[in-house]
Amino acid sequence: MRVQRSTSSDLRRGRKLLLAASLLLATAFTPATPGAIPLLPATAAVPGSAHTAAPARPNIVILLADDWSFTDVGAFGGEIATPNIDALAARGTRFANFHVAGSCAPTRAMLQTGLPNHRIGLGNMPETMPPAHQGKPGYAAELDAGVVTIADRLRAAGYRTYQTGKWHLGNRPANLPTGKGYDHAFALGQSGADNFEQKANLLLYEKAAWTEDGKPATLPKNFYSSRFIVDKTIEYVDAGRASGKPFLASINFLANHIPVQAPDADIAAYKGRYAAGWTALRDSRRAGAIAKAMVPADVAMVTMATTGDWNALSPAEKAQRAHAMAAYGGMATAMDREIGRLVTHLKATGAYDNTVFVFLSDNGPEAIDPMVGAFNNWAVNHYYDTRPDQQGRPGSFTAVGTGFASALAAPFRGYKFSASEGGVRVPLIIAWPGNAALPQGGIARGFAHVTDIAPTLLALAGVTAPASAMSGRDLSPMLTGAAAVHPADEAIGYELAGNAVLWKGDWKLVRNLPPYGDGRWALYNIVADPGETRDLAAAEPARFRAMQADYAAYAARDRVLAMPPGYTSMKQVEENGKRDRLYPQLRALGAWVAGGIGLVIGGVVAFRRRRRQRG
Repeated sequence: MRVQRSTSSDLRRGRKLLLAASLLLATAFTPATPGAIPLLPATAAVPGSAHTAAPARPNIVILLADDWSFTDVGAFGGEIATPNIDALAARGTRFANFHVAGSCAPTRAMLQTGLPNHRIGLGNMPETMPPAHQGKPGYAAELDAGVVTIADRLRAAGYRTYQTGKWHLGNRPANLPTGKGYDHAFALGQSGADNFEQKANLLLYEKAAWTEDGKPATLPKNFYSSRFIVDKTIEYVDAGRASGKPFLASINFLANHIPVQAPDADIAAYKGRYAAGWTALRDSRRAGAIAKAMVPADVAMVTMATTGDWNALSPAEKAQRAHAMAAYGGMATAMDREIGRLVTHLKATGAYDNTVFVFLSDNGPEAIDPMVGAFNNWAVNHYYDTRPDQQGRPGSFTAVGTGFASALAAPFRGYKFSASEGGVRVPLIIAWPGNAALPQGGIARGFAHVTDIAPTLLALAGVTAPASAMSGRDLSPMLTGAAAVHPADEAIGYELAGNAVLWKGDWKLVRNLPPYGDGRWALYNIVADPGETRDLAAAEPARFRAMQADYAAYAARDRVLAMPPGYTSMKQVEENGKRDRLYPQLRALGAWVAGGIGLVIGGVVAFRRRRRQRG
């Protein structure tokens, strides 16, 4: 039998075929969409060669900010110094039409799972849930048993998995990060806490529920939340580097959740920056978003009724509010600096180029003023240093209030908790610096949703999942120019605490309960009118009715409960705070007083008895 020797051209042809086959397998998870990218670097060694090496799967870093608005990032039009986040934007893609929930825990649940919040137990949060809803299906206020997270899927595929910072998806061991797919985690199970010490938000909680790997943890003495969260991330990543496995790091900052706190130097950098007030800031934010091409050049903008008149404030009130905003800017810049330190470390260790970075916020800016309301005012003054010159410093409880929150949300309507764009449209940046197939500095304008993040990251990692496992869609085609991944006729529903949305293509059906709205449905084209200034319900009656029917179908499928009469989320927060913090203290005080009275009465009785005996 004659054996034919292979020529060098035959070998080259065979190697090319093998390389093509390996890339085809690597991209098997991604739909065949125009502009779709290879999921793994195209520079992988040829299988079967003398120097064979498997394509390197990317590391994944999720950078989740807390209560940041769409224009808080410099690359989205804001005035706050965020050079390190801006650098990621320059190396990746900014999403101009990305949506989350109106509050933190539901967003975090959808981010972790790729599923709508009502299907996985986060129909509402414990802080805002009315007693009538507690324990109902979809209203566990924590991730349901059996829910599979992105960490579960990536760990099964050979990834190291780490979580640091705010979790807020359950405090029981089974629902802490290490019970949901993370190898190691230093987590806060609550909505927020102090940034300088191991102290809870004392309006809501008795203790700060920090844990490490599921066990109660103690914070170091020299603690500042953003710095510590990055320190722990670096510690975990470095400890597992020798394994050679890629990693997922879910990094969840407390910035800029109440209490707004920052190092003194960071606050000082913004001294006087906000002296012109919230109306001026709202105008400049709109102009900045236009300049960065994140919104249309003619975007209209409402004046929110809750804003108030800056010029009606006294000089002392203006100084107090402007200083609170300076603390807000300082807190954001401090967080950005820590992101830069992480990036520098990944560059030094050779991991940066093959790391996918995702930056987003969990919802829009916080408008709650802790000094408003009798209980809140009493609690803040009782537990915290409220002097104006101490805002943002250790021991304070600082918030920017509704006026500056409305400015931060520019050019949109609403803010955190609301279902308006200011509450649910936030910045999203996806960057993979070392992937030559990805253009840099682009803007994706198609609709995107937080449930899309998990399937996107799994696709970029080359990890398959059942098609029915997640409702979100892979956004990776939009990284290379695809206009959208959601079909124009796809109906996407959302509800939290009675505030509700139905998105469909360029259209949005929305309802907000008081104090964010009047409880009636409105219809907007959020591509032409992202500021939600023109209600088109009367002009588009057929579309309005059809989208209401779509919302009703979503609500029935996901078992959305109607809110009790008179419900407002802010009133419920105060009622739950009284129930969980104030009333137990009053009962304890009553018991102490009753005990003291009993001792006094007992002493008097005993004294009189002795006198009678002596007499």
